[in-house]
Amino acid sequence: MRAEFPFAVARVTRRWRKLLDERLKDLGVTQARWTTMFYLQRGGEGLTQRELAKLMAIENPTLVRLLDSLEQQDLIERRPCPRDRRARRLYLTPDGTSFMNILNERAAELREQMLAGLSDKEISDTVEVFHRILDNAERQQ
Repeated sequence: MRAEFPFAVARVTRRWRKLLDERLKDLGVTQARWTTMFYLQRGGEGLTQRELAKLMAIENPTLVRLLDSLEQQDLIERRPCPRDRRARRLYLTPDGTSFMNILNERAAELREQMLAGLSDKEISDTVEVFHRILDNAERQQ
């Protein structure tokens, strides 16, 4: 079972993303873009690009391209940071907020479908295990 574990996690992750991507296709946003917006909302608006890149565990240049496209779609905006003129803070626009409301609604529906038949305790235990695995991975860096 230990050998199968990382592959099972990867399959669940791929399936989740594929199904959610299908449910968001009509909104004209790629998986990379909706994932970026999810992390921006999760991390709290007003994050800097560097903070968001760290939260997403991606390189800053990769994130810059994603943010440029989200800004062109009027889903996010960059505002100057009052304490650091070199930094820009990220915020959802009204269109971005509307998009996230739709995303969260569709994601909640999919989540309930995928977690059907699992108890709250099973889900809680699984999430706890994932956090411990991530902690172990962080110590490896």
